[in-house]
Amino acid sequence: MREAYFAGGCFWCITPFFAELPGVEAVTSGYSGGAERAPTYEQVKRQETGHRETVRILYDPALVSYARLLEVFLAHVDPFDAGGQFIDRGHSYTLAVYWADAGEKAAAEEALARLEAESGKAPCVALEPFAAFWEAEERHQDWYRKNPEAFEKEMIESGRVCPVKGGNGHGL
Repeated sequence: MREAYFAGGCFWCITPFFAELPGVEAVTSGYSGGAERAPTYEQVKRQETGHRETVRILYDPALVSYARLLEVFLAHVDPFDAGGQFIDRGHSYTLAVYWADAGEKAAAEEALARLEAESGKAPCVALEPFAAFWEAEERHQDWYRKNPEAFEKEMIESGRVCPVKGGNGHGL
């Protein structure tokens, strides 16, 4: 098993796109990128720590590639928004790929270069070496499963609603 780390704006909103992917064992909401140890949701949301809301993806590389995870990530964010994602604004909601080794870094650089070539616009996705991940409070884990009605409302209000594919309402 391997781990991948992506900051995709609100971690509640990005989790289901990875969690339902074959080969993904678990998706954990948390925080990465800042210097503060063990930040809280309130601190991160108030932009006090330099962290971004981040998901840790535990996956089987025999079943799903890192390149595929990058593809899913970029398909479910606005990669050209430097100020946050959808209605969530500020550094803690900006995009980042936290790479663990040269292979992940190269794959992310390639995916972003391809996106720029296709769109003619430079993506606003930070590429940073992975340093630490702090797990978010329990209430934030699998929020979309625990609160399906509130999750759907959040997706609509945030502007992240995706077309229904396969009938689950999450664009999967």
